[in-house]
Amino acid sequence: MFADRTDWNLAPNALSQALGRHRQAGKQLFDLTASNPTECGFQYDTASILHALEQPQALRYQPDPSGLLTARQAICEYYAGRGDDADANDILLTAGTSEAYSFIFRLLCNPGDEFVIPSPSYPLFEFLADIQDVKLVRYPFFYDHGWQIDFHALEQAITPRTRGVIVVHPNNPTGHYTKADEMRRLNTICAKREIAIIADEVFLDFSLARERQPSFATNRDALTFTMSGLSKISGLPQMKMAWLVVSGPDNVRRDALDRLEVIADTYLSVSAPIQLAASAFLDQRYGFQEQLMMRVRTNLALLDAGLAWQKTSSRLEVEGGWYVVLRIPATRPDEELAIQLLENDGVYVHPGSFFGFSAAGHLVVSLITKEAEFAEGTRRILSRFG
Repeated sequence: MFADRTDWNLAPNALSQALGRHRQAGKQLFDLTASNPTECGFQYDTASILHALEQPQALRYQPDPSGLLTARQAICEYYAGRGDDADANDILLTAGTSEAYSFIFRLLCNPGDEFVIPSPSYPLFEFLADIQDVKLVRYPFFYDHGWQIDFHALEQAITPRTRGVIVVHPNNPTGHYTKADEMRRLNTICAKREIAIIADEVFLDFSLARERQPSFATNRDALTFTMSGLSKISGLPQMKMAWLVVSGPDNVRRDALDRLEVIADTYLSVSAPIQLAASAFLDQRYGFQEQLMMRVRTNLALLDAGLAWQKTSSRLEVEGGWYVVLRIPATRPDEELAIQLLENDGVYVHPGSFFGFSAAGHLVVSLITKEAEFAEGTRRILSRFG
């Protein structure tokens, strides 16, 4: 009755089962996997958000496959504030970055075609690719005083069926940005082979450095699809609006936009109230990002203070984003270590294997967890492994 593409193993994994037992027993839990900013104690301008949803124009249906021009212009202003020049005609709205990925997969791929994706990185790619009948091939990063793309392995991963290279900028969970020289090499590789660059920039603004990091949105040498959205930038995941910026050589860029417009016109998924409120929601980013980065820096300082007192654990360098990777003694597989922490110490973390770390001894913790919970949770981790 069901399609092969949905034949997933839907049984909960061992860590999920352990978490269910822990919660059912009513035990204290220090959850260091927080990803929903609306539940992390940040203050929002509630009146402004609700007022933005009261636009009278929302009562009229005026569909535009690319999204309302006012919303796309607000996104251009966002990029202008970063020093990047984006054209509203090169922007397409989606209901989230997952939908943006699906549009790109449908645009570029026949069934069985391939994308190369970073490893380690977020596991959502697997499900998105399965649904669209796309195959994924991994290219690795290596860690040497910071993260770097293994370009030799990347080029080896490209086949005649490769349609594009996915870059997460900064990566989740490693928190490293694609450097300028890496951007140039990616452009050379992709332009030569006539394949696309797909740049996921949802965490772009959350840099630990004071200067802004460059965006792929102005990339011109290879066909490039740059995506972001309100979920991370403004801390509003419930306001379902994201976008694609299409850039690259004029002829292929225009062709891509024409085809994407037909795909988007088939769905028209972004609601009018959200599009009309886009400018106000993007304005929310200033206060939200200031609070979040203060939380991230505070939690990193707490973690570093704890690590300074012991020698068996460390953390990997992080340049931006909401997560940090702990390196701990690899006494057993990461999932078993995470279950041990949950059952014995009441601390819930993600095992590195969840993100594709090939070697054991990695745990991923969220830096947007409330400070007191983060401090106690990481103290318990370091006490266990220190």
